[in-house]
This record gives sequence, structure tokens and C-alpha cells, in this order.
Amino acid sequence: MITGKTNVVGVIGDPVEHSLSPIMHNAAFNHLNLDYVYVAFHVKRGMAKRATEAMKTFNIRGLNVTIPHKVDILDYIDKVDETAKLIGAVNTLKLEDGKIWGFNTDGLGCVRALEEVTTLEGKNIIILGAGGASRAIAFQLVSSNIGGLHILNRTPENAKRTAEDIKNKLGTRVFAGGLEYLKEKIKDADILINTTPVGMYPDADARPLATADILHENLIVKDLVYNPPKTRLLREAEKAGARTISGIKMLVYQGAESFKIWTGKEAPTGIMEKAILKVIG
Repeated sequence: MITGKTNVVGVIGDPVEHSLSPIMHNAAFNHLNLDYVYVAFHVKRGMAKRATEAMKTFNIRGLNVTIPHKVDILDYIDKVDETAKLIGAVNTLKLEDGKIWGFNTDGLGCVRALEEVTTLEGKNIIILGAGGASRAIAFQLVSSNIGGLHILNRTPENAKRTAEDIKNKLGTRVFAGGLEYLKEKIKDADILINTTPVGMYPDADARPLATADILHENLIVKDLVYNPPKTRLLREAEKAGARTISGIKMLVYQGAESFKIWTGKEAPTGIMEKAILKVIG
């Protein structure tokens, strides 16, 4: 039951109507009998500052941050966790004592999902996209003793900026370039991670950046898009005999980290995943 004491948390993004985070988090709150409610807020591009002001005004205790605000919102929060500062992007906000803290749980969520099916040590990995989630995952992977990392993006300059940041902050060289390198690089890749919104509802039939003709059976393909749960990219990967990982896994694991930041409690990940699959599985 929602009362005058209920803690409000949520997610901001553009678009955000597709988000399954409310289903996942509210199932977790109900399971643990916590007086919280999670809602989705449609915040258009360029409105990140107003979102942080509203967070303080309405005493919203926590927010997840998704496309396109993960980098821009850094300019409008009060404190940044060391990991998020290193990455240069946030996906979780917490209001505490009138101040907004920024965190990043994307990298941890992705690595946890990958490690369910493979070890990362020595692996050759390609990341498609160079936005906030890509940055978080790239930094986390470089810290996981992988063999090599390649960041490819429609706008190569953005990929190169991430690679330069990784080199300056962690001392590790990362390849960065445009999508024209994908066909060449994928031949020797062990893992392909799509961090772009291509294939996300309602444009689920959009042509993926990688198709079956260039994918191969020794590849693990992870899509961050979770709605639909089996994206066109994952279907193409299956055609090529590759192993696939749905975006639902990362959604649950990064959400579990956010849940802990807000409540101080371990999240019931099984309940969260079950709630999502009940709706779209």
C-alpha cells in the first residue's frame, strides 16, 4: 500500500515507456515488504538538470538513469562515486541529506551476466556503441584481465574518446574505430556486446549492426537491449551458431546493485528476473 511515508524511486530516460525496471523493482520491494514504489519518468534529451532539481523538490530517493542522460547528468549532481567518476557516466542516483550521489552499476551488471556463461580472462571482446553504458562496461572489462578490447561506433570519435580515457586512467590500450572494422575484428573475437539501442522496442525489427553472415559459432553475443528479450541481433547470432545472452540478465544484475544502494539490502534477483519473464518471457 502506498502511503504518505512511501519512498519513491524510479528511472529517467527518453524513451522510457518500454522500461521493465518498474516491474522488476516493485516485485523486489513487495517480496521484502519494503515501503518503496518505483515509477518511470519520461525525461527528454537536454532536461537532465530539471530532473535533478525535481528529484530534490519531490524528495525522490533514488533514480536509475538511462539513454540519453548517463553522461550529461554528471554536470548537475553533487557527488560522484569513484567508479562512476572513473567511467565518466552514471546510471544510478541516490538522494541523501539533500545531496544527489551518482553511481554506475552497468559495468558490474554486464560482467556478472557474462561470467554466468564464461570466464573473461584472456578473452577478445568487441563493444558496439560508445555511450554511457559502453564506457562503464569497457572500464569494467579492462579491469577483468581480458585479452583485448575493441570499441566500434558509428561516430568513431566517440569510441576514440573512451579508448583515450581508458589509456590515460588505467594505462591500457584499447582499439577504437568505426563500424567498418566490425567484419575484420569479429573473426578473432570471443565476445560481442551490443550497447546501442538498435533493436529496442518499438523498433524491434531494425537491422542489427551485426548479422549472421559475419557472426560465428565460437562467439558469445550479449545484447543490452532487453525488450524484446530475444532481439533480432540474438536471432542472427543463433543462426550463426553463436551462444547468446539476453539483456534481461544485465538488467537484473545492474538493478540489484542499484537496489542495494537505495535500500542497503541485497536484492532478490530471482524474484526480479521471474517478474520480468512473466511479462515478456
